[in-house]
Amino acid sequence: MQIKNIILLFLLFCLTACARSNPQVDDFEIKVEDKFQTAIKGDGIKLFTYKVKYAQLPTLEQPHMARVRELEKMKRSSNKKQSRNGLDLSRWTQQIELGLDKTINMTGYCRDGYIELSRIIELGRGEIRGECNDGASEGDIKKFAS
Repeated sequence: MQIKNIILLFLLFCLTACARSNPQVDDFEIKVEDKFQTAIKGDGIKLFTYKVKYAQLPTLEQPHMARVRELEKMKRSSNKKQSRNGLDLSRWTQQIELGLDKTINMTGYCRDGYIELSRIIELGRGEIRGECNDGASEGDIKKFAS
């Protein structure tokens, strides 16, 4: 009977590990504030701007060496997407992309996906602008028109 329990626990552990392989926004340690702005043009084109920034910037009270270690940790990250100043922004970029995807899914704004028009990713802030592949419906105009 104990072997069955051990096998069952092992299988449960494996399933849990598989379920967590795709990171969710909540899985990231950095707390952020985001803003999703929509614009529907007269010809039905749906545009959006998704802005993200750190919810709390490092304060002056934070010891200098702790801040240096934090920056070094970001540099050593496994994925090597580099910004202009050499910092690895791959985890931050991933968090921004996940936040945008979740926001679009929750709002239903771009039903058929979107085209990315521009992207700015910097340490502590990011912005993605895009255009929906689908045109605005009457419901979209009522819900999203500003």
